[in-house]
Amino acid sequence: MAFDELKKDLMEADADVRSYLENSEEYLKLRIFKIFMHALTASAQALLVGAVALLALFLLSMAVSFGIGQWLNNTFYGFLIVGGCYSIVGIICYLLRDRLNGPLIRRFSSYYFD
Repeated sequence: MAFDELKKDLMEADADVRSYLENSEEYLKLRIFKIFMHALTASAQALLVGAVALLALFLLSMAVSFGIGQWLNNTFYGFLIVGGCYSIVGIICYLLRDRLNGPLIRRFSSYYFD
């Protein structure tokens, strides 16, 4: 009799473990889908906003270059000055690139480990 109860308890435990594993697998699939979709939508938004911002920056740079060129009576110098300013900004960004990694890792790790 005690053996039958033990057998029944083990069968119930086996069913519970199988149910837990199936539910854990479904949860893992949903979590991966959530992380993937969050990364995909964030990338799409960044791409769209970045493209519009680059187009606006390009047009503003052209206007400033022509403005400086008219002021100096030489369009080449206007473009040279604006290009030099962008080069300085690029060098500064390159030198500070390590400071950007920490905040980015913290932000995206919060999405992953949420």
